[in-house]
Amino acid sequence: MTLPPKVTDRAFARLAEIEAAPKALRVAVEGGGCSGFQYEIKLDDPAEDDLVIEGQGQKVVVDSVSLPFLENATIDFSDELIGARFVVDNPNASSSCGCGVSFAM
Repeated sequence: MTLPPKVTDRAFARLAEIEAAPKALRVAVEGGGCSGFQYEIKLDDPAEDDLVIEGQGQKVVVDSVSLPFLENATIDFSDELIGARFVVDNPNASSSCGCGVSFAM
């Protein structure tokens, strides 16, 4: 059984702050980047085959192709000195690059 990714309260709170609804935060995995795969994170409309994770009146969606790559991952919002962004903590990634957007499995 595939464990879906988790979304932190901080990530849902940030979506509410930027008034993302009715759009959802899409987290997808694509080939490319300096480590083999990269995350694509954007506001998008939910599609029919998406996994929808809801909280605080907001939605995070993951397409069926990306889901296995994000098994048991955590989607969070990081607000640090270097910048504020949505981040993915992925236990399936064997390595990642310094930008935090690209990873290998």
